[in-house]
Amino acid sequence: MAGLGGAAGFGNRPALLAIDVQYRSMGDRPMPIREAIEQYPTSCGEAGWHAVAHIAELIGLFREKKWPVIFPHVARKVGHDHGTFSAKIPGIMRIPPEGYDFVREAAPEPGELLLPKTQASAFFGTPLATYLIGGGIDSLVVTGCTTSGCVRASVVDACALNFKSMVPSDAVYDRSPTSHAVNLFDIASKYADVAPTQAVVERLRTLPEAAARRTD
Repeated sequence: MAGLGGAAGFGNRPALLAIDVQYRSMGDRPMPIREAIEQYPTSCGEAGWHAVAHIAELIGLFREKKWPVIFPHVARKVGHDHGTFSAKIPGIMRIPPEGYDFVREAAPEPGELLLPKTQASAFFGTPLATYLIGGGIDSLVVTGCTTSGCVRASVVDACALNFKSMVPSDAVYDRSPTSHAVNLFDIASKYADVAPTQAVVERLRTLPEAAARRTD
């Protein structure tokens, strides 16, 4: 047996990634996907709104524990900021300005790290790895969207960089339920541990208090 799907475990100094939790990824209110993409073609519709409550719960816990909360996000295109990712999905860079706002229920607070990105992975072309290593972070809780895109790409890169990751299955979302389920299965098989938010919260609350110190 190859051991696919075995638990990788978790470290003692976690950080939370809330990836692309912006109105462009879910619309400005809960709507069926067909309606949501009329407002923003990049929207995941109601799936995003179902996940937001769980993302907010995790953000609240990390703030309570004074652990880092990090917001990788697609920023508005400026100047000559071109790339193959936007060439493949041109709509991702043609969103009304308000679509780039963070969803109120899961928005950053002053002092939390905002991480603009132009590729799927939160690591590619950003200082994320340097920030985590400098802060002694050894593990990540990865939330946001899409399960098959930016979440998966970030988890794969985290694994390659030897960060242990946990993906709360109901705090990530996608446009397609099938794509969401298949990618969670694949992530759990090879790259990270996957569990519902409640189980992740219970696991995090067992970490020693020393882990709760915020890293400068």
